[in-house]
Amino acid sequence: MSVTEIYLLAMLIIFSVPYLIWRLADTNYYAPLVVVQIITGILLGPGVLGAAYPDYYKFVFTPPVIQSLNGIAWWAVMIFVMIAGIELDLGQAWKHRRESLITASLALGTPLVFGCLAALGMLGYAGWIGAKGEDWQFVLGVGMACAVTALPILILLMENLEILRQPIGQRILRYASLDDVAIWGVLALILLDWTRVGRQVGFLLVFALAAWAFRKLMVRIPERDRWFVSLIWLAACGFAADWAGLHFMVGAFLAGAVMDACWFNQEKLDLMRHHVLLAMMPVFFLSTGLRTDWGVGGSVVFIAAAVLLLASVSGKLIGVHIAGRILKWEDGEASIIGWLLQTKALIMIIFVNILLDKAIITNETFTALLIMAVASTMLTVPAVYPKLHRMRALICHSACPNAPPASTALAERRVLCMPGPA
Repeated sequence: MSVTEIYLLAMLIIFSVPYLIWRLADTNYYAPLVVVQIITGILLGPGVLGAAYPDYYKFVFTPPVIQSLNGIAWWAVMIFVMIAGIELDLGQAWKHRRESLITASLALGTPLVFGCLAALGMLGYAGWIGAKGEDWQFVLGVGMACAVTALPILILLMENLEILRQPIGQRILRYASLDDVAIWGVLALILLDWTRVGRQVGFLLVFALAAWAFRKLMVRIPERDRWFVSLIWLAACGFAADWAGLHFMVGAFLAGAVMDACWFNQEKLDLMRHHVLLAMMPVFFLSTGLRTDWGVGGSVVFIAAAVLLLASVSGKLIGVHIAGRILKWEDGEASIIGWLLQTKALIMIIFVNILLDKAIITNETFTALLIMAVASTMLTVPAVYPKLHRMRALICHSACPNAPPASTALAERRVLCMPGPA
């Protein structure tokens, strides 16, 4: 077969296998299609199916095919990260800054500490830290991977739960947006290369000037041109950040973060995210799965993943519950918000891909973190939906629908009195 034919065979596998599993097994309740695609990528990789059927793996995933898939994956994830940056609503976070800062700080800081402690334990064993990684980079990187909230997947899950456009959903987005900024800031710190610090400082200075000019341009051109200009801006920022040693994904996030969502039609922006997820991101999930490795032993990788999952979930829930006590939330709110904020998947996978690219972690650590991300995301809806249902029932039973709300917080909570997803 020619390279083109093998490439198209790989694309056939990438798009058909996860879709059939998702549709026939009806996994949407606990595993949306995105999660099934990530799991399928792991199964199709060298650690599982590649190990069981090495001839299949060598035939389909040849170096030229992998190179072609990686090209699509890089561009897809750059667009996806840019959209995540555009959708950050820091204005709303500032408007509710006390609540947002307290919740976001505790929701990020507590699992970060728990994850760093787990990473310190991993340093005591060979095979986890990458060839070019310093101890502090490894500990901070793994800790931040445990603290990440995947904003795009969070949006998808809240849409399924029918709370995205409701006040509680908007509150959760505010908390996640602040954490998203912190995540990319910490990543830039981890990637800071003192041998190239001149380039990196120069990039940040030039970027600040270019962003000012870019924003002036965007408000003066019609919306139809903004889409094209934004993609040109994305490619330029990605190139400049990678040249400076900060990785092209940092550039992609910065490219989106300096854009305002109001420049674009919200429906079109949602459609663009949907189409990227539909048509391009499955290739990224497969290319991610191809990087998994079980070299230190499959059971050890699963044990590490379980420890990281415990650190991530417990840290997030404890942090949000502390915030709830400080802010005097109603019973049940902290649990719902904590479980939703511990959603991992996409952004965390992008984050650890960068750590792997920079040889800060090994393929085995990457595999453990990937399993942790999938497991935490799959736990979210089954954990949240019953709690959301009980809270709706409690509020609808106890609150008089004709009485005026006693406070804004109570008004927000009464919005929960709506039919849940089937």
